[in-house]
Formats: sequence, structure tokens, C-alpha cells
Amino acid sequence: MMNLYGLAKPFLFMFSPEQAHSLAIAALKAGIVPPLSDPRSRILSQTLWGLNFPNPVGLAAGFDKNAEVYRPMLSQGFGFVETGTVTPLAQPGNDKPRIFRLPEDDAVINRLGFNNKGLAYYIDQLKHRKISDGIVGANIGANKLSDDPINDYVIGLEKVLGLADYFTINISSPNTPGLRKLQGKEALDELLSKLKTVREKADLDKKPPLILKIAPDLDGSECEDIADIILKHEMDGLIVSNTTLSRDDLKSELKEEAGGLSGAPLFDLSTKVLSDMYKLTKGKIPLIGVGGISSGKEAYAKIKAGASLVQLYSALVYHGPGLATTINRELIALLKKDGLSNITEAIGIDHK
Repeated sequence: MMNLYGLAKPFLFMFSPEQAHSLAIAALKAGIVPPLSDPRSRILSQTLWGLNFPNPVGLAAGFDKNAEVYRPMLSQGFGFVETGTVTPLAQPGNDKPRIFRLPEDDAVINRLGFNNKGLAYYIDQLKHRKISDGIVGANIGANKLSDDPINDYVIGLEKVLGLADYFTINISSPNTPGLRKLQGKEALDELLSKLKTVREKADLDKKPPLILKIAPDLDGSECEDIADIILKHEMDGLIVSNTTLSRDDLKSELKEEAGGLSGAPLFDLSTKVLSDMYKLTKGKIPLIGVGGISSGKEAYAKIKAGASLVQLYSALVYHGPGLATTINRELIALLKKDGLSNITEAIGIDHK
């Protein structure tokens, strides 16, 4: 599949990044992209939040914004797929162009602004999901022009409860004005209190985990505040991290484009914040490591720094959908080389 993508990549790169993404979604919906053989192995499987993950490599939010292609992406070797970000109302997002490839840096800059078809369409897609499809998460956000962003998250959770295996609270995108302010101690305390209340009141046999997604551009005191709040509310998990506003040591002439930077340059920064949050939460909360993963070695580094699971997206632009299967095979080899019998034995091992 990687070789097939190598043939298709020059064609896709003839189009703008957003056009190429639309072509990819269309191909997946049409069933043109063949499924891959999944290197299933007990060494990669684990149970978290009552969910059985066949492997730790997930697709990050942003690729399947409208929950249209989670099935075919699960068939590409991902252990789970996170759909969204979805907002209560459909919105077009920011003006185009708003995605930029930085091939010299193996990176992407985006300023999409939560473009999506809204909750009604999103829910209709998830209504057809089967448990046998695999693990699917819902990433919820706030509308750009909302008068009450916190209520947008409440609406998103209320409407989608029962349709997704877990929920990610995305308060860390840099492309919606004011959104990152919700990472502040008081605002975050209010947000999480309301969301926990919504979940506990829901008439569900199984309460889905609530996971917070944070930015990598946080200083030490901000990380401490977030750790205190999520421990206080007994949050189920933390995703580290979203895209960054930093632009250190980039080669591309597009490096000054506004938006969030993802891909290889994010790896070190996001892994450091991941490691810090693992220590601040004392390993009590499962972490999902995101940022700059394009190989088994990088995924393994995130896991050893404290991640129970990992996610990727930007690397698919350069390596294609077969990357998840490649990373899983490399992870199996790395775990066996270190004499470990299961992925859980490697989580946070750098801190032991």
C-alpha cells in the first residue's frame, strides 16, 4: 500500500492540500482504497476504559471531520479512529487557502477553523455504526461565532452520547479565536464540571470516557493547573497535543503562514509536554501521544514517555494510509527487541 501511495503521491501533490484531501475522502467513500492486512498481535493489544484496542495507533481528529470514512480508515490498520472536530452548527471554516504542505520539513500548517457539516449530519453518519466496525471516537468543539462556547461542548456531548466510544474535548485548536482560553484554570473547571454532569445524567449502560486535548504551547504553571483540574474531575484521559504556533528551525518558505503547525517539527515539543503531563498526573490518567509520528521508533518514544496510545494524521500526507500498518509492525519488533510481552509494559518506562 505504501508503494501504491508512492505512485499516487505525485498526482495528489498536483492538487492543493485541501483538494487532495477531498479526493482521498471520495476514494475512501467509493471503496477504491483496498483494505490492508492487519498485523494483529497480542503484544500490541490492550484494554483501556473497557475498550479493547487491537493496537495503539489511532487516526487523529481532522482527517474524518464528518464521520464519513471511519470504516475504511479502520481497515487501513488503525487501532481506532477519532472523528471530528464537529461543532453544533455547520460552518465553512476560515478563508482558503488554509492548508499548506511544508515538504522540506515533513510538516503541515493549517488554519481550517473547524470546518464541518455540523452535528445533524455527523450524528446521521454515526447512527449506522456497528460495534464490529472498531473503536470510534468523537472530537467535539465550539462554533466560531458562539456566544457561549462552553454550552457548545455541552450540546455536542448531549447529542452524540451513545454513538461514539469516547469523547475528546478539543479546547486547544489555535484556529478558533479565544478557544485556547478554555485551558485556563477557572474556565476549564467550569467546562469539565458541566460535561461530567451531562455524562452522569445520561441513560446509558456504559459511560464513555471523556478525554481532554491540550496544546503544546503551554508553560510549566499552565501544565500544572491543567493537571490539577483533570485530577480533580477524575478525567479519563488526556491527548497531548494539538498543533503548535511555534516556528522553530523550519526550512520552508511557507513557514510564516498563520495556523497550527503539525508533522515532524512538532515531535520534540509534544513529546516533552507529554512526558511532563505524565509526571504531573503521576501516571494515573491514560495519555494519548500526538505530534510528529511517522515511524514505529517515534511511536515507541511517545509510549515510553507515558502514552498508552498514539495518534497521527499529518504523516499520512507524505507516507499514505499504509503508514499505520508499518508502524504497528515496527512496534512489534521494538517491543520484542526489548524483551517485552505487551505494549502496556512500555508505557512510561522512561520514568521508571
